[in-house]
Amino acid sequence: RTYISRIQPAVSGTTGELIMADIDNLQDGKNFHCDVPHTNPPFALKGSGSLDWGMKNRLARVFDPADGHTLMLAIDHGYFQGPTTGLERIDIVIPPLIPFADALMLTRGALRSSISAEMQKAIVLRSTGGQSILKELSNELVAVDIDDALRLNATALAVQVYIGGVHEHESIRNLSAVTNAGNRYGIPTLAVTGVGKEMARDARYLGLATRICAEMGAHFVKTYYCETGFERVAAGCPVPLVIAGGKKLPELEALQMARRAIEEGAAGVDMGRNIFQCDDPIAMIHAVRSVVHGSQTAQRAHELYLSLKADRRSEVNA
Repeated sequence: RTYISRIQPAVSGTTGELIMADIDNLQDGKNFHCDVPHTNPPFALKGSGSLDWGMKNRLARVFDPADGHTLMLAIDHGYFQGPTTGLERIDIVIPPLIPFADALMLTRGALRSSISAEMQKAIVLRSTGGQSILKELSNELVAVDIDDALRLNATALAVQVYIGGVHEHESIRNLSAVTNAGNRYGIPTLAVTGVGKEMARDARYLGLATRICAEMGAHFVKTYYCETGFERVAAGCPVPLVIAGGKKLPELEALQMARRAIEEGAAGVDMGRNIFQCDDPIAMIHAVRSVVHGSQTAQRAHELYLSLKADRRSEVNA
């Protein structure tokens, strides 16, 4: 079937000439500011100045341009742990926390099934998997192709990398494949350093793992904090480092870890269990945010947590 457009150009009733809106009353431009040099604002995020506009724009959704820091909320544990304590019902637990995070790190299954499409936060999409806690953790494959990442409007793609693990080579190959695919469409890659139980989480190992990830093309790296030498780990990695929250800690200890990491060069935190497994997750994410973005001390942040927790309990009991 042939479709014929019925849109006709505007014609003057008196002269029969075409009327074009873009030339009607055309005037010469005046505001060229010839005395002001043209500026292209620099992109201050570590190691990202030479990236293309789309890549920078996506990274600016993960890292707040005001301070270059990020508070990511990690809820991707189910991809190998199943129904993790605190995440039994993502659709109930996580939505109240979203307004206080800069980005969500999650799987495509959780995103499609449990997160509103009206959500405006950055999406760091878990793109590798293929194992469970019952098997060798380093045996992963690329589980999400770039087409599905684009359909989900992913802000970044997360890849687990196991330096020193049984399947080290395969995990680095996964990182390369995801990075190459993301580069074609301006989607940055987050490399997540997986550390086996038998490996020491010390500055030497973390420095090795994070530097390899950056050299292989990761645009930012998630790793663990170490109490000795973390500033060297951060300095030796040419892209932003985000620390993992790790296992559940007492709230004050988790806040102290976050504060030290920021002071020693981390660009943010990606916390999960230390937020959603708290007695009051909303109070805790407020406290973590005050450390990451508000430069609060751990002690003051903990006082904030206790105060908000008490206030919320009073409201419930009222």
